[in-house]
Amino acid sequence: MVVDDTTSVASQATRHILPQQVAGDTDATLPEPIGVQINLANISYNDQIILENIKLNLEPGKTTCLLGPSGVGKTSILKTIAGFLALSPASSIETSDGDPLQGRISYMDQSDLLLPWASSLDNVLISARLKGERPDFDKANQLLDQVGLQDKKQAIPAELSGGMKQRVALARTLMDDSPLVLVDEPFSALDAITRHRLQGLFAKMLHNRTVLMITHDPMEALRIGHHIFVLSGNPVLLSPDLKMTGAVPRDPASETLRQRYELILSMLGMTRDDR
Repeated sequence: MVVDDTTSVASQATRHILPQQVAGDTDATLPEPIGVQINLANISYNDQIILENIKLNLEPGKTTCLLGPSGVGKTSILKTIAGFLALSPASSIETSDGDPLQGRISYMDQSDLLLPWASSLDNVLISARLKGERPDFDKANQLLDQVGLQDKKQAIPAELSGGMKQRVALARTLMDDSPLVLVDEPFSALDAITRHRLQGLFAKMLHNRTVLMITHDPMEALRIGHHIFVLSGNPVLLSPDLKMTGAVPRDPASETLRQRYELILSMLGMTRDDR
C-alpha cells in the first residue's frame, strides 16, 4: 500500500538508484536508502494530546523497531509519518536527501488488507492499477516466487492461510520500491512458528530498506531490528536507542538476546512477578 499522492514517485525514486541482488534472483534497482529525522512536538486525538516531544532518527537502510504497551500511541506515530494524521505545529519530518516523503512511503498494516475477490497476483499489482500505470507482471511474479507462493498466484485470499496472506501483503509492499517502509505489527495475529518464519523472510526481503516497525513483541524487535526504542511511562516517554549488532534475523536463543529481552521487559515496567 502506498501512502499519499504518487504522481511524482517516478521522478523522485529514480533520482537516487543503486543496484541490488535480491534473494539470488536477477538484478533489481532500488532507491538509495534515506535517513529520516522525526520531531513530533505532540500528537493529538479527539483534541486531546496523547504524545509529546517524540524524536526519532531512522538510519538509512536499517530497521528501527518501536515497542510499547497497547494504547500508548505507537500507531499514531506511524500514521503521522504516513500523513494520515496532520503534523502539529512545531513538528517536522526531514529526509537525508532533502526531498519530501510524499509518494515515497509504503505502509504494511496489521491486517493484510487484501481484496477478497482478487488473486494473489492481482493483489500485488493493485497499486500500479490504482495509479493508472502499466502493471509489472514480471516483478510481481518474481516477488511472489521469493515469498514462496509460486503455486498460489491465482488463489484468492479465502484459499490462503493467514501466513500466506501476510506474504502476499509483503510482496505488495515491496512492489513500489519505496525508500521508506512503515510496518504496523504485521505478524501479531499469526501462530508462533509462522511468525518466526515470516520474521526471517521480512528481514531478508527488506534488507537495505529504511524501515520503521511497530511491534508488541520484544523478541521480534531483537531478532530483526537494528535500533529499538521503547515508549512507556506516565507521561509517556521515549527510551534511548537500544542499538543492535550482527546479521538479522538473530538467534533468539543467544545469551545476548535473552539479556536484552529482560532489559526491554523492565523498560516496559514489567517485574518478574508479571512474567
